[in-house]
Amino acid sequence: MERLPKRQRHQRLSELLDENPFLTDRELTRQLKVSIQTIRLDRLELAIPELRERLKLMAERSHDSVRSLPLHEVIGDIVDLQLDKSGISLFEISDEHVFSRSGIARGHHVFAQANSLAVAVINDEIALTASADLRFIRPARFGEKCIAKAYVRASGEQKGKAKVEVFTYVGEEMVFQGNFIIYRSAGESKT
Repeated sequence: MERLPKRQRHQRLSELLDENPFLTDRELTRQLKVSIQTIRLDRLELAIPELRERLKLMAERSHDSVRSLPLHEVIGDIVDLQLDKSGISLFEISDEHVFSRSGIARGHHVFAQANSLAVAVINDEIALTASADLRFIRPARFGEKCIAKAYVRASGEQKGKAKVEVFTYVGEEMVFQGNFIIYRSAGESKT
């Protein structure tokens, strides 16, 4: 892909962020084949905030509030939540989450993000994990941003339980998949 003229680059930048608001400036530099300074200037000209600000805006527009656990107990930042339907969280792998020798994230942190999102998406005062079927597809590494997406697939078919599927991505690449059975205290869907 050759370098685009400024107007086309601005249009493509806007399109990319509409498709995936979680893209970092570094990921945008790779896709648009320009320097990070150019991306930052383009965002400034287009009044597009940096990633952290975009995430805050998304969180403020989130439709529902977590009911099943205190927000500080959710691993990662919830950026979208529709109770008993779906949710999205973002978790950045930092130094405290990795093995010192390899820079690879400890699996329990990736699992904890997915598990807490699976519980948070349930519209109930108390929700607990009954079981989980997990697949780690590739390791997450220091500095990567894990985006977990949870989908309630069945709620109320089995009395007192919900099925939640969670997929975790780094960029476009899936790193984790989990199928969770969540106990609900009320025994039925509240939607």
